[in-house]
Amino acid sequence: QVQLVESGGGLVQAGGSLRLSCAASGRIALSMYAMGWFRQAPGKEREFVAGIGWSGDTTNYVDSVKGRFTISRDNAKNTVYLQMNSLKPEDTAVYYCAAPSSSLLRSAPTSEYLYSYWGQGTQVTVSS
Repeated sequence: QVQLVESGGGLVQAGGSLRLSCAASGRIALSMYAMGWFRQAPGKEREFVAGIGWSGDTTNYVDSVKGRFTISRDNAKNTVYLQMNSLKPEDTAVYYCAAPSSSLLRSAPTSEYLYSYWGQGTQVTVSS
C-alpha cells in the first residue's frame, strides 16, 4: 500500500508564503518517481501546478506560478516540497501531491490521468 500525506497548508494573507510537504510511505520508493503537485479550486477542475523529475534535475510549472513557486525533493526523507511565495487569492485551492504510474520519468507529467497515487490534499487559503 502506498500513502502520500500532504501538510503545510493554511490561511495566509496575499503576498505571504507557505511551504507544503508531501511525505510518502508504504510500498513506494519516492526517489524513483517523478512527483507532481496539483490543485483544485471550488467549482474548477484540478490543474497541474508543479512537477519534478525522479532525479530532481528537471522541474516544470504552470505559467501562473512560475517565479513564485518552487518544487524540490529530499529523497533521503522520502519527501517532496512546494515552496509558495507571493501568494495570491487565486492560489486558493486544495493542493494534492501525486506520483505517476511509471517510475524513473525524467520530468513530471502534467496530465492527472498519468498519476496513480494521490494524497488526501491540504487546503491553502489566501486572503486579499
